[in-house]
Parts: sequence; C-alpha cells; structure tokens
Amino acid sequence: MVRICPKCSYIRQAGDEAPEWQCPSCQVAYSKAGGTEAPANYGRYGAATTATVKKDNASYGPLKWLIILLALGAMALVTKPMWHKKKYQPATVAIAGQPEITLYSTSWCGYCAKTRDFLNANGIFYTELDVEKTTAGYEGHKKLGGGGIPVVVIGEEVIRGYSEEHFRHTLKPWLGDAKGS
Repeated sequence: MVRICPKCSYIRQAGDEAPEWQCPSCQVAYSKAGGTEAPANYGRYGAATTATVKKDNASYGPLKWLIILLALGAMALVTKPMWHKKKYQPATVAIAGQPEITLYSTSWCGYCAKTRDFLNANGIFYTELDVEKTTAGYEGHKKLGGGGIPVVVIGEEVIRGYSEEHFRHTLKPWLGDAKGS
C-alpha cells in the first residue's frame, strides 16, 4: 500500500527507515494502532470524508448560532446593572437653615476639586452636577449662562469660579470649623 503524508505530501518509499506509522520526511505520526493496517484513504482527503464533515456541520450550524446568541443575551441581561455604574453618594441631611447648594463641575477641573474639598472639609451639604457627564448638569450650567467652571449656586446667589473668601462669607453660619465663626 502506498502511503502519502497528509502534511508534506511525501510518498513513502520501500527503503525508508522511519517506522511505518511515521512520515520519513516531516516526522508526522500517522497511526500507532498496534500494528493494524491503516485504511486505504488514511492520510488523504477524500470526497467521503468532506461530505461527512459538511453534513455534520450543517446539522449543528443553526443550533450552534442559536446557543451562542442565547449565551450573549443572558450575559447582556446579567451585566446590564453594570452598564450605568453610578457613583455612590451617601445620604446626607442638611444642617437646619442651610440654603440649597449646587456645584456645577467636571471631574478633571482643579478648581472644582478645591471647591469640593472646601465644602466637604467644612461640613457643608451640597449637590454636585457634572456638566460633561449629566444632562441636568449641562442644562443647569447652560441656564446660568455657562462661562466656566466651577459654578456654585448657594440659595439664589451664583458664585463663578473658586473663591474661598466668598464661600466663607456666604456660608459663615454653617461652616464647621473655627475660621468660619
């Protein structure tokens, strides 16, 4: 029987010294099945083998895609709560008589960070709206005339930019440190 290597197409010669189950040219192993003779089409691609493979793939093709789609749908449902990850904001209770304070800011602004730090350090409760990430923040900032950040609304008063002196003067009764008293 003539054996042709499926990898390199080498035709085995009678004088080759490699074992019967191995290609003498590329060293690929054919079959080590206990000295049994390989079928006539072993190592060859034939019409019968291709038809069988196509038949098997055709019968599982739509089922395979249906399973993949169901898995993706299930994954989407499970991960949906993570799509709109909200920043944790602890519930706060404003100090009696403190006016409503809204800070229009961005995450990257240094003066916005200084304003946040000032308000937090002094125990002032406020609502922060990011003008780039929230529609309410963008529209509120736009209604106030835009013009830059941070914009702090304390009651009816609008403070543009960071001004610790202005904050201390306006929030004096509600400041939590000794400097404000």
